Amino acid sequence: MSTTVTSERPTEAVSSRRAWAAVAVLSASLLVITMDMTILNIALPEMAAELHPTSDQQLWIVDVYSLVLAGLLVSWAAIADRWGRKRMLMLGYGIFLVASLLVLVADSAGAVIAIRAFLGIGGAMIMPNTLSLIRVIFTDAKERATALSIWAAVSGLGAAVGPLVGGFLLEHFSWHAAFLVNVPLMLVAIVAGVLVLPESRVADPGRWDALAAGLSLVGMVLVVWAIKTFGKEATFALPSAWVATVVGVAALVWFARRCLRSDQPLLDLGLFRSRPFTAGIVAALGTTFAMVAALLLLAQWLQLVDGATPIEAGLRLVPVAVAGAVSSLAAPPLARLIGSRTVLVGGLALAGIGMLVVGLHPGEITYAVLLVAMVLIGAGTGSLAIASAMVMMGSPEERAGNAGALEETSYELGGTLGVAILGSVSALVYRSVLTDTATGHGVDPTLTEQAGESLGAAVAIAEEAGAPDLARDAAAAFVDSLQVAGIAGGIVMLAVAAAVFVLTPRGAEISGAAH
Repeated sequence: MSTTVTSERPTEAVSSRRAWAAVAVLSASLLVITMDMTILNIALPEMAAELHPTSDQQLWIVDVYSLVLAGLLVSWAAIADRWGRKRMLMLGYGIFLVASLLVLVADSAGAVIAIRAFLGIGGAMIMPNTLSLIRVIFTDAKERATALSIWAAVSGLGAAVGPLVGGFLLEHFSWHAAFLVNVPLMLVAIVAGVLVLPESRVADPGRWDALAAGLSLVGMVLVVWAIKTFGKEATFALPSAWVATVVGVAALVWFARRCLRSDQPLLDLGLFRSRPFTAGIVAALGTTFAMVAALLLLAQWLQLVDGATPIEAGLRLVPVAVAGAVSSLAAPPLARLIGSRTVLVGGLALAGIGMLVVGLHPGEITYAVLLVAMVLIGAGTGSLAIASAMVMMGSPEERAGNAGALEETSYELGGTLGVAILGSVSALVYRSVLTDTATGHGVDPTLTEQAGESLGAAVAIAEEAGAPDLARDAAAAFVDSLQVAGIAGGIVMLAVAAAVFVLTPRGAEISGAAH
């Protein structure tokens, strides 16, 4: 069952039934990847207790997947345009399967980081092609908006299924199971993809620009590394980070100029001339900035401060994902009633308010407070359905791969920056507060220094050393760091909402995007 879709012959050979079956397969692919990311949030404390990663390594365990994925999205999408998007998708499934199996031999934090990087290589082959295939399969704008809202809703459900599945697995198995669960799911995806998905490629995409691909990868890696370093050290007096910033920005500028001057660029940056497209990209980046960082910090609070078991933590994180899934499905019809710009900006503002609820709450942080925040943040992610529709409708079909790569880059870069910036801010505040309070309570400075690497390390060290005061001080320090991160994230989200309001043209509609 191999149907080829090109820019000259879009989707005549794809029946309506097969088109919606393809949406199911593509959305399921996204479910596996988003579930994998949220499973890691639940598994992280147990992994930290066993492997004792430094705070830097813990950030990289979470972050390296998104960094590698974002760096390779442009290259893999360009190759998929030439080689076939379905073929690239199948290869990505296979790499994801093999990488998940490799956890069986992982015995250090460095090994886990390497596996996460390998998963990022496979994810970069999967993510943009799920979007580009939806773009070329559906020619009707309203049907495409519905398909993309399902895609976005499944992303929210992945955030719910991940903690639940992860919690169940960690109740009965080691943290390795959080990776191994991908194996049967990828096997099913491979079989279903071969049977259901049509092939799609661009008829005359031009040559693949290896230099541009290298520039995009190097530039993104160096810039994000510099951001993480500045955040961790809490000082700008870092020559190595400044060198990385300068070289990274220079590489990205060179990449952009090379693409803009080419008749057949690796990445068509001219897509940003469409205001709805640009607004959708900015909104996607801002939403994932808040969502990924919030889920990471909340999962740790639930287990290490509130004392929840892994499966209890998974259950308590369900509201944020359910709210996201429901709002994603409701977003397109709501946009037709009150306008796409209102729904898009309103969702971003809701997410920002949700983060500020945590940061500005005057009393003790309880689960009830976090529940309100989680529902607001989750409801705000419904804006991703509108953002995705605006991105895809703001690009021609032959640029579907470029549009998918740019949108997924914004998702992954947003998540990476969220963890790097808010995670680093949180780690800095945690370490500073813990050092002050624990030293004042007479805790051994050596233990305090070790516990300052992460809350998970602090809990494990306190248990081994029989120092309950250290565990209590670490929990209090983490709550302080959570609130500071909430304030910072809330301010960023409200700023993004304001920017998207300005960028989105009045009257832009996802049933036929304004160009």
